Parts: sequence; C-alpha cells; structure tokens
Amino acid sequence: MAISKQKKLNVQEFMTIKEEPYYLPMGREIELFEAAYKNLIPVLLKGPTGCGKTRFMLHMAWKLKRPLVTVSCHDDLTASDLVGRYLVKGGETLWVDGPLSRAVKAGGICYLDEIVEARKDTTVVIHPLADDRRILPVEKRGETLTAPPEFMLAISYNPGYQSVLKELKQSTRQRFMALEFKYPPEELEMEIIMHEADTGEELAKKLVLFAGKTRNLKDRGLTEGASTRLLVHAARLVNSGIEPVKACESAISYALTDDTEMLEALSEILDSIL
Repeated sequence: MAISKQKKLNVQEFMTIKEEPYYLPMGREIELFEAAYKNLIPVLLKGPTGCGKTRFMLHMAWKLKRPLVTVSCHDDLTASDLVGRYLVKGGETLWVDGPLSRAVKAGGICYLDEIVEARKDTTVVIHPLADDRRILPVEKRGETLTAPPEFMLAISYNPGYQSVLKELKQSTRQRFMALEFKYPPEELEMEIIMHEADTGEELAKKLVLFAGKTRNLKDRGLTEGASTRLLVHAARLVNSGIEPVKACESAISYALTDDTEMLEALSEILDSIL
C-alpha cells in the first residue's frame, strides 16, 4: 500500500456559483456547451491565455446549476493527485479522494486547466471518463466509479504553447468536443473592460488598440500578445490613480516580456497611443 503525506495541490474546491458570472458570448459557445452536457460529451476549451476560458466555465457551472472544481495542471501532477491517495493523519491511514473522484461522486463539473502541463501518464487516467464508459478506475482501492449523468469533464489548453514535449495527444483530444476561444472583437473587448474595471470608453478604446499592437507582435518578439485580463488589470490601476502609461507598463508590458529592446518598442507604442 502506498502511503504518503498530505501534498499541496493547486485545486479550487467545489464552488456552487450562486450569482451569474459576467460573460459576453463571442459566438455559439454557450449553446454548444449545453448540448455537449445534455449528450454526455466532454469538452475541450482551447485558446490563448486570458481570453475568457475560465470565466466561461464559471458561467456554465452557474447556468447548469452544477458545482465546479478546478485543477490547475502542472508537470508534477500525478494520477493519485487527481484520483486520491492514502494519507497518514494523526497516526491513522486514511483514504482521501482527489478532486476528480469527488467531482464524479458529486455529479459536478471537473475542469482541468492547461491539461498539457500535466504529465502524459497522468492524463491517461481521464480516458475512461471521457468516452462512452464514463468510469474512473480507483486502482489503489480496487474499485471503479461510474459517473452519473450530471457529471461533466472539461479540459483546456493553449495551442500557442504547444511543442513536441507539450502537445495534447490525439488519443486524448479525440475524446472531446472542442470549443475554440479567441480574443474578443474590439467593441466587445471594450465592453468587457468597461464592465470589469468600471472605466470609461476612451481608456478602454486605447487599451484595446494597444493590445492589438502587441498581438501583432506574437512570434515576432513576443510569445503572446496582451490578454483581455491584462487590459482589465491596467484599467483598474488607472482607476486607482496610476498614470495610464505607467499602469500599462506594469500591468501589460512587463508581464509580457523581459527583453529590453522589446520593452522599449512597447514603450514607444504606448507613448503614441496614450
């Protein structure tokens, strides 16, 4: 029997969302997600950092009235972290369910964020849950959990970070219905910033313009352009009395890169816009 001490996981415990999270649809993603849930189809969300994937999951958990547990995947994540393990507590050996097991038992939604960051041997554990079997083998206890109709599995990843070492295997991705997320169109992104940061249209428009410039630099000096999340951060700093240029440097430019030349280029772009 494998016995281990308590291991810290970046897991957000079950959330029952009582108030509707703010989310602006970009297309038919809500309709498609609801259809997938109704037909017991797991869902893959793919898109760049900060484009609204996690907010969408919060919104859908609220809409479907299901508890949500989120696991932020990383390269130390093991199958036991997801399924469960025996732990020593107060001199006793106890079995503790992992977040995936708890979600199955509760009929909740389990959201594995940035699934490609997890070890490949770990992601295999979700395969029987993500096909017609809808089961979760708990090998250490010699039992198998069967997911109720209310349970849903969702995963996400950022295709922009894919590499030979961090690529979602076809054996995994072809078990899921995929929803592609992109940064919102300018007017919608402005509306999001104004709502989330309680700011005016003029600042929101300039932030969106700056974001567009940074996104055009993807793979030409920047790994990623500015996300909607970073724009909201910058707007909130401005609302707190920080000068717009300084707010954008701290919340956006410095968050995107450490390269001196690229920072100078972003600074020139900022000066021309703000």
